[in-house]
Amino acid sequence: MSAIAFVKMHGAGNDFVFIDQRDLPDQALLNSEQIATICDRRLGIGGDGLIIIGPGRSGESDFRMNYYNADGGEAEMCGNGARCSVAFAHAKNLISETCTFETKAGLLTGEVHGSDDITVSLTGWQGLDLAVDLPDSPWSQHCFCDTGVPHLIIPIDDLEAIDLPRWGQMLRHHDRFAPAGVNVNWVVLDQESGEVLLRTYERGVEGETLACGTGASAAAVVLCQLKAVQSPVKVRTRGGDLLIITVDFATQGLWLRGPAVTSFCGTVRLS
Repeated sequence: MSAIAFVKMHGAGNDFVFIDQRDLPDQALLNSEQIATICDRRLGIGGDGLIIIGPGRSGESDFRMNYYNADGGEAEMCGNGARCSVAFAHAKNLISETCTFETKAGLLTGEVHGSDDITVSLTGWQGLDLAVDLPDSPWSQHCFCDTGVPHLIIPIDDLEAIDLPRWGQMLRHHDRFAPAGVNVNWVVLDQESGEVLLRTYERGVEGETLACGTGASAAAVVLCQLKAVQSPVKVRTRGGDLLIITVDFATQGLWLRGPAVTSFCGTVRLS
């Protein structure tokens, strides 16, 4: 296969490999093995996922975001990846400052505020449950919210005290969420700053990521519903960046604002 151009980007430390579908031979999408190789941090470029930007439907959308987890499997959505997709499309002159784009989770909108500063809409949340029964978990409260992908939200007092690899894997594969599984998020409300601190174990990555946009948004919905915070909600990611989530309970609307940064560009060859 000939060399394929790529761009490495990250949204608050959640990193992705971007490919323009027009740069692929015959514009054919990559298979899961190729995607997993590209995302491998030792054997490939490295990333939490890979995103292929393809053509949108005429008259309906400006482009399509095809999102794949690091294991090569296609996923419904990624909030940080969506912001980076808007920045990528803007750099490619596919859009102006505002756009509409397709995802597997539905049609979304994006806005470019300035360099590396992007807002995207998310699909309306579903399945909100503030009292999920998980008796084999060491925590007393578990909440569920689907913001395009399913998220378990666990309010706690100390983010550093979590054995995240152990409990992340266990809860991600819990029978309660079979067969697809769930992303697992632990949240702490910092009383001094008013910010929500977040750690996420992400399915498909099968480990902790430095940020999760849909997880931050699910946490914002849950904590607003619990009257712990008010919209707009400031979420501080594990990587240290700030995400701002606007929650509209009247329409179940969600808007996610934060950074979308280009790290480097290059080419890759795949067998």
